[in-house]
Order: sequence, then structure tokens, then C-alpha cells
Amino acid sequence: MLDKNGIAKRIAREVKDGMYVNLGIGIPTLVANYIPEGVNVVLQSENGILGMGPFPFEGEEDADLINAGKQTVTLLPGSSVFDSATSFGMIRAQRVNLTILGAMEVSENGDIANWKIPGKMVKGMGGAMDLVASAKNIIVAMQQVNKAGESKLLSKCDLPLTGVNCVKKIVTEFGVYNILPEGGFELIELAPEVTVEQVKAATRGKLVISEKLITIV
Repeated sequence: MLDKNGIAKRIAREVKDGMYVNLGIGIPTLVANYIPEGVNVVLQSENGILGMGPFPFEGEEDADLINAGKQTVTLLPGSSVFDSATSFGMIRAQRVNLTILGAMEVSENGDIANWKIPGKMVKGMGGAMDLVASAKNIIVAMQQVNKAGESKLLSKCDLPLTGVNCVKKIVTEFGVYNILPEGGFELIELAPEVTVEQVKAATRGKLVISEKLITIV
């Protein structure tokens, strides 16, 4: 199966030259470390950064340079920093080409729940609702099962929704899925040493196995 870095590395292959890309909190932040050589993209963090680079090496951190998840980051040549109002103006104006988010649950219709578990304290919804309302291309990076082994790919989300019918693609420890227009998780790539039977056992929503199914390399 893929670990968190493996998920991020696979998603990095979806990033194309010239894109403006927003990286959400959690696994998505790791994508910055795996942008393919020769692919020039501008990474955006909604707290007010354009041109975010990979995580700094130990001992080289600057506490004043953080992403939306409060992790220290680096800035690439030509980068800029600004207030969150300007940042969300970019998001709402659909200037971001690709949004990569974490999730607690995703439904077979592309609904996403990623901000609140009822009864637990949360700091707020962050920028996720603006991102899912404005983004045209959303990829989710997530663990497919929780600590109890229960699937988080569902026919219908149980947790409060962040957005409806907005997710296009999902990458988990088990593989890569497209959300079908008519609803359903289409398995298009399997993680190494993972079987289709394992995927079926880890998916509660409608699952379709692609005729062109391949293994991630």
C-alpha cells in the first residue's frame, strides 16, 4: 500500500506545467516535495503565499514562513506574500487551477466532508468551503480506512459536508479513483501489492473497476 508520501508523490504527477495549485492541510502539503523536475508550478497557500516551495531542512526553518496548516515552508524565487483577503480573492475568482485537499469522507457522488466531527472541538472550517465552492478541479488525498478499518469512501457522507459534487479524483493508500459522472468510484490504478478484493472490502460506496486498470509505478 501507499504511505502518505506515496500518496503525495502520485498526486504530484497530476500537476502540470504552468498551474496555480492550492495545497490543503495534511497529506496535500507533502505534494510540494514531489513536483517533477522541469514542471514549473506556483503553489498557493490560502493564508497568503504564492510561490511556496518544499519543506525546509531541519535547522533552516523560518517561523515567519508557514502554510495554512502552520507548518514551516520555503519560498521560491519570485514568490510573494500578502493578506488572506487577497488570497481568498484569488480563490473565489477561480485563479487556482488545481486544488488538493484532505478529507474525512468522500461520497460516490463527489461530496466531501473534511472540516468537522460532531462533538469534537474544531478551530473553524478554514478555507475549505471557499476552495470547494470555487475550484474546478479537486483531487482528494486521504487514507481510505479509519483506525477501526472502516471505509471512508461512502455512498453518502455521514459527517457534515464541506462541498457537494465537487471531487474529481481521489488518491488513497489503496489506489487512484475517478468520480464517475453518474456516481461511483472508478478504480483506475492499484497501489503496489494491493488486490481488487482488498479495495472492494475497503469501499462502502459504489465501486467500478476500470477495464484499463493498471498498477501504480
